[in-house]
Amino acid sequence: MEAEALITEFASGVATLTFDRPEKKNAITYAMWQDLARHVSAIGADHATRAIVLRGQGSDFSAGADIGEFATLRAGGAGARAYEAANSAAFAAIREARVPVIAAIRGICFGGGFGIAAACDIRLAAPDAQFSVPAGRLGLAYPHDAMADIVNAVGPQMAKYLTFSAARIDAEAALATGFLLEIVSAGRLDARVAELAEAIAANAPLSVRASKAAIAAALSGRPEDTELARCMGDATFESSDYAEGRAAFAERRRPVFRGE
Repeated sequence: MEAEALITEFASGVATLTFDRPEKKNAITYAMWQDLARHVSAIGADHATRAIVLRGQGSDFSAGADIGEFATLRAGGAGARAYEAANSAAFAAIREARVPVIAAIRGICFGGGFGIAAACDIRLAAPDAQFSVPAGRLGLAYPHDAMADIVNAVGPQMAKYLTFSAARIDAEAALATGFLLEIVSAGRLDARVAELAEAIAANAPLSVRASKAAIAAALSGRPEDTELARCMGDATFESSDYAEGRAAFAERRRPVFRGE
């Protein structure tokens, strides 16, 4: 992988991963897909991490998979399946991260970039953001597991529109579907995302994780997900953080949560 194509920074419980190929609109290489899955999994498992931010360097979030690799790494069926598996692993790592993942979106957010954003828990964008899922123009099918992220993020009708037509939508349209939480001025996007990430990081980690698990269970409807969410919720009742939260409320001070 080219040097520093995926930059990781950490501060105050928030890990920021930046796609760093601005000259290629942050198109993601096969090696970057693999590194993204590894980085998100490792960072999310770190006890010190309370939230993850994904962003693109420069004026774009990501143009998606690097089409320049398709003629070699994705030329035949076997190569295409291996490439899709790397995509799916990255989407899954984001979707299943133990901590909330926030996407900060500027400019182009296409294809695999859109899939990455859809796998995130929360998405904020600048007014110039543009969204598209152009797999139909390339003769490819979008990964079925990642399609669930898109359906959950924009609803079934918009998911059909985007994938059937390969059309672009702007930030206002994405906001209307619920894909975006907020549209923030370009000059304030990073600050607003940092503000949100820091607010999440200040809250009780076990409570946040239990909420994430409960929401995932509500979306999937799978009994095993429901049971996991129940167990995670129950664990908060016996936690030191619950005792700290009660004490801080009684003492009218800011709580200090340790994730225990």
